[in-house]
Amino acid sequence: MTDKPPVTTYVVSVFEKPMWRDVLTTKDKAEAEAMVEAIGKGARIEEIRPRPKWR
Repeated sequence: MTDKPPVTTYVVSVFEKPMWRDVLTTKDKAEAEAMVEAIGKGARIEEIRPRPKWR
């Protein structure tokens, strides 16, 4: 059985008062960075790394 390494997910969010709104969820870091540059001020990238499964 081949175990695949966990894949990091990138979430691009924009602040719209009174909370943060998710715009894009992707596995591609370059795509997330391009979206933040297009949005400009008020955007952020969050990295979600899954924990490895312990057996």
